[in-house]
Amino acid sequence: MAAATVTTMTFANVGTLGAAPGKRDELVAHLTARSDELADAGCLLYEVGISDEQPDTVFVVELWTSAAAHRASLELPGVQASIAAARPLLSGEFGGFRFDVVGSPLRD
Repeated sequence: MAAATVTTMTFANVGTLGAAPGKRDELVAHLTARSDELADAGCLLYEVGISDEQPDTVFVVELWTSAAAHRASLELPGVQASIAAARPLLSGEFGGFRFDVVGSPLRD
């Protein structure tokens, strides 16, 4: 029996951002502002969500062409400016995980 080969399709970064008290909606507005720069850098998906069960938490799901593309995006001037502008909206609580996507039942 031949060993299965695994091909990395994309890189996922899934996280939680703690919002400073009363700043969740402002943080969501900031994170959902249109950014063609992210798409140009290799971001395939950037989804922002909230939950009534965790009112001071913002959830972010990112899919990138590669981990290297994600890392490189953090050095872009526009991304650096966006991170600096978001800092006052954050509580400092962060969570999440990263992984290489190896497949999906929704595509070949």
